[in-house]
Amino acid sequence: MTAADTNQFHHVVINHERQYSVWPADNATPAGWTPVGFTSTLDECVAYVDRVWSDMRPHSLQGPGASGSFGTESG
Repeated sequence: MTAADTNQFHHVVINHERQYSVWPADNATPAGWTPVGFTSTLDECVAYVDRVWSDMRPHSLQGPGASGSFGTESG
């Protein structure tokens, strides 16, 4: 990763298992992933993911009744 990578804009994306990733904004969003509406520098996107993604397990493994936000920050 170069300094240019950290200064360019990125999108936070999420998949059907509610797993997050950070993707360069100037690249097409990969199949199976959806932007959550947060775009910023790489560092800010990583900080966003750190705040909203507390359970790293795929959603299907979190058990019945699992709750969580899908692409939104909740407090």
